[in-house]
Amino acid sequence: MSSLLSYAGWYFLPSLVASWVQSFYYSVTIRAGEPKPTPGSPRYLRHRRNIQIGVIAVYLLYTIYEADWSLQRSGDFYQDLGLTPDVDVKAINSKFRKLTLIHHPDKVHGDAKAEAEQYYVHINQARETLIDPVKRFAYDRFGPEILEYKHCKTIGDYVKTGAMRIAPSYAALGFLLLVSNFLGYLEAGRYWRYFTFAAMLAFEAYTITRPTGPAIATRVLNPLFQTFNLHAPYLPFQILALARRTAIAIYIALSQIQPLIALTFINRSGSMASEQQVQTQLNRLDALTRSYDLETSRLLTLEMAPFAEDADRQRLVREQLKEWLVQNTIRSDPEVRDAMGRVLKRKREGVPAGAKGTRSLRSQSTS
Repeated sequence: MSSLLSYAGWYFLPSLVASWVQSFYYSVTIRAGEPKPTPGSPRYLRHRRNIQIGVIAVYLLYTIYEADWSLQRSGDFYQDLGLTPDVDVKAINSKFRKLTLIHHPDKVHGDAKAEAEQYYVHINQARETLIDPVKRFAYDRFGPEILEYKHCKTIGDYVKTGAMRIAPSYAALGFLLLVSNFLGYLEAGRYWRYFTFAAMLAFEAYTITRPTGPAIATRVLNPLFQTFNLHAPYLPFQILALARRTAIAIYIALSQIQPLIALTFINRSGSMASEQQVQTQLNRLDALTRSYDLETSRLLTLEMAPFAEDADRQRLVREQLKEWLVQNTIRSDPEVRDAMGRVLKRKREGVPAGAKGTRSLRSQSTS
């Protein structure tokens, strides 16, 4: 049930937590009185995508930690006997005798007797499983479920029975992937989901058939845990259980992260494309301005050709052209036109429509 709730949390917790984190981020990074990015603006959406990607990554790590914590809490036969996975049969029997001297039901009285009987049955079952090489091989790879396997006597029997119990889960997941892709769902991260599915299937097949545990546990994690006393050693079935939970979590995380990353790259490429378009337009405008300038110079030279030998006329034409340009520029200026309009309006106040002249002229003519 907790696993289902954990997986269900992937579909609503990241978005909810991202909203809280974004509000807190703005309250810390934006000073009082400064405007915050409005919802729906490019900056707001960019922050939301980045925060949501971070939240999904953190939730992925939490899911892995929660799965590991559940495995350690449930324990295993080695931990229950206080032994390590590399222990031999002699050490197992010796440890069992020591525990029997302390926890045997005949040595306990009162209300604790029933609990002692239950514990003694459990450690005796653990001892019987671990001193048998076949059962120990099966237990290391399939966990306590082997106690339910019937009519299994050899390693091949246990491996075959365990594989038959695992196969329906992989078949159902593979069928779900194919149907979802055929119907057009779960398009984002499709390649990585298939890759994760195939890698997990190969890893599980390798782990349950090899005489030793996976190298990641026997050569890396377990020696590290024993050296620093950080964690109980991993058994192969615990590595597989953790890998399954991690694969499903990554499967869900990819379906949520990849669209966000793709949208980020699209926006970046779109902004880069828009900048390139602006630069291209500026280059075209510059080239057009240069061509107009050359054409204007050519036309001016052509117009001045008749006065090529008359310096006085050339000077006169330049002065008149300059005066015309200045006057035309001044008269075309909106502020100048507006000022002239206001002056004329003040001079014609009180004059009937259609009358000529100004009010001052009318008063002089009347007098």
